[in-house]
Amino acid sequence: MSITQQLSTKHLLGIKYLTSEDIHLIFETADSFKEVINRPIKKVPSLRDITIVNLFFEDSTRTRISFELAEKRLSADVLNFSASSSSVKKGETLLDTVNNILSMKVDMVVMRHPAPGAPHFLARHIDANIINAGDGTHEHPTQALLDAYSIREKLGTLEGKKVAIFGDILHSRVALSNIFCLKKLGAEVIVCGPPTLIPKHIHELGIGVEYNVRKALEWCDVANILRIQLERQDIKYFPSLREYAQYFGINKALLDSLDKPIVIMHPGPINRGVEITSDVADSEHSIILQQVENGVAVRMAVLYLLAARG
Repeated sequence: MSITQQLSTKHLLGIKYLTSEDIHLIFETADSFKEVINRPIKKVPSLRDITIVNLFFEDSTRTRISFELAEKRLSADVLNFSASSSSVKKGETLLDTVNNILSMKVDMVVMRHPAPGAPHFLARHIDANIINAGDGTHEHPTQALLDAYSIREKLGTLEGKKVAIFGDILHSRVALSNIFCLKKLGAEVIVCGPPTLIPKHIHELGIGVEYNVRKALEWCDVANILRIQLERQDIKYFPSLREYAQYFGINKALLDSLDKPIVIMHPGPINRGVEITSDVADSEHSIILQQVENGVAVRMAVLYLLAARG
């Protein structure tokens, strides 16, 4: 596979640093790689001479596995790093950790870190391509790209589509990246959740806020339902999970009462019975499993395009 276009940036630190042309190029490249991963032989030699380290300072299952699979499908050499079993626990700094890894001639770093801005710090200090796999509550760009790609696949375009993001917006890096990505592609966006889980100044991003789940569902074409991130909540933002499910959970009876079908999305992991019921997550309108499949193709595209930038 060869490309004539290039990304405008050497790193993928956040959607805010990508142009709409960058995003379309990633999607077009992902289209080609989606064909590859559906073949009997799912590997291509595109990154055969590239070494990539997955540098995860936070627990992750889906994102890490998706990146690792994408890297191996491209024939890259892959190193996996977990902070829980590293010298970080002995007091080693982030920069020392990365420099030690780079001395092993690593070309690209896929990084997840609990501190917002950690990938940006690395990008200023080392020469390797940096991909942000989630930094604190800031951004998660590849999740937003695969979400938008999945909507494009289902509806044909994002231009003019209405997307509602439900749930814990305050603690979600997925929400911020999705808002940036969707708006750059011409979609209309609102967020919906308890007032305590909606950031105070979110209107400044040029989106709407709705506190009534039914009204949000009646408005949207796509419902992207986010997990309640209890691990990031240092105080109680609502009385109980049971009450959250009653007032803000999305169930089949609620969807059936609408006069139109709505595309259902969720980045996972799902708290079944809290933000979404099983009969919604597993329904014919859900594209949750397609999101997972598309995640590999989109991450292959990002890795391939960044490697071409050198």
